[in-house]
Amino acid sequence: MNKVYLLIVLAFLFVLGLGCNSSNQPKKLTIAVSSNMQYSIQEIAARYTEQTGTDCDLVVGSSGKLTAQIMEGAPFDVFLSADMKYPQMLYQNGHAKGVPKIYALGKLVLFTTNKELIPKLEFLKSDSIVHIALANPKTAPYGRAAIEILEQHGLMDSVKDKLVYGENISQTNQFMTTGAAQMGFTAKSTLIGTPLSQQGHWIELDTDGYAPIQQGIVMLENQTGQDQASLSFLEFIFTKKAQEILKKYGYSIYE
Repeated sequence: MNKVYLLIVLAFLFVLGLGCNSSNQPKKLTIAVSSNMQYSIQEIAARYTEQTGTDCDLVVGSSGKLTAQIMEGAPFDVFLSADMKYPQMLYQNGHAKGVPKIYALGKLVLFTTNKELIPKLEFLKSDSIVHIALANPKTAPYGRAAIEILEQHGLMDSVKDKLVYGENISQTNQFMTTGAAQMGFTAKSTLIGTPLSQQGHWIELDTDGYAPIQQGIVMLENQTGQDQASLSFLEFIFTKKAQEILKKYGYSIYE
């Protein structure tokens, strides 16, 4: 009887030990992030991992396409969008835990890699500008902001046939770096302190010309089971350390 009791106790301790070991396994977050954050998020994620030991897998794309994937059940833990529209949509449709929060304000710039061209809005009508790149305004907030700028300055009718749409900010920049477009609209955050800044020149556009690009973050319902780590990352975005990184890449901090 004692032997049986002893075996039961040992079995219980073994199972308990397995549970403890499992809980101590390194966590990993899968983070969906808009293309304008492709550089800054790498630095933020690295700092977060240093601080917490939790690794981050980054899935970068347009806010609209990432939202569609999330609504179809993609197992992402946290979503950083280029606007608040998509996080709000996810929240209202039961795909997000908690109300979305604004973590930064994005900036739109006019960029060219052609050293003979001057990045000015009035030059977009020039015959030397054959193609103007911008992110797809249907899925990318920076693309919508570019359309607003063109309409406000009365340029839309004269340049609409020159517009070429990238799937996201990354592809939009690729159009310009390859010469497929002579000039285009992109996110300031993809230029500040990045290799792209050495390939051309740009001007920051007046923020009065487009609706504020309020970038939103939300903890998702379609998670990989990392509730605490997801919440921890969301909180980390609003720490001084992360906010300083965002400012370094040209974002304004929403206060």
